Amino acid sequence: MQGFPIAVAEMRIGLLGGSFDPAHEGHVHITRMALRRFGLDRVWWLVSPGNPLKAHGPAPLAQRLAEARRLIRDPRVTVTGIEATLGTRMTADTIAALQRAYPGVRFVWLMGADNMAQFDRWDRWREIAARVPIGVMARPGWRMPARLSRAARIMAAHRLPESAAAGLAMARPPAWVVVNVPLNGLSSTEIRQGGRR
Repeated sequence: MQGFPIAVAEMRIGLLGGSFDPAHEGHVHITRMALRRFGLDRVWWLVSPGNPLKAHGPAPLAQRLAEARRLIRDPRVTVTGIEATLGTRMTADTIAALQRAYPGVRFVWLMGADNMAQFDRWDRWREIAARVPIGVMARPGWRMPARLSRAARIMAAHRLPESAAAGLAMARPPAWVVVNVPLNGLSSTEIRQGGRR
């Protein structure tokens, strides 16, 4: 599996997907929090070829990968463009392909609370929730919208208490938890709009 990250069965790996256009300290912050709070061995940044929910395409994939790799230099974090290699664009397809390629690996989907608030708009979001546990990290202004979102209401019976976050990777999906972490309000959109790429 040339170009694929290395992983062995029973590893706990968080998947943080997004356009990373550009990657910034906010991504680093939630990655470090996820490693600690969810008891993960690794986090893979899945730098997407494009985001179907965004109107305009991102910077070229090679540029975004290079920027992300310069930003985070933690041996527990792998920056990958694996979706381009797999030929997947939708999260449900990417997760299914990774589960086939890495049998026995305990994947956890990671997202900010802002994404949880709109999770029900994602293609086959229920399939995603049925495949992997989901770790949701609080972001400024999004704690309550995430907790009151349509997806959160539908999945209410599968929500774990924050005290169970460290064992999330071992939970049988559907399972999800919201963790409150020290907040970092940076966003790629603000960085692009400010011309600070």
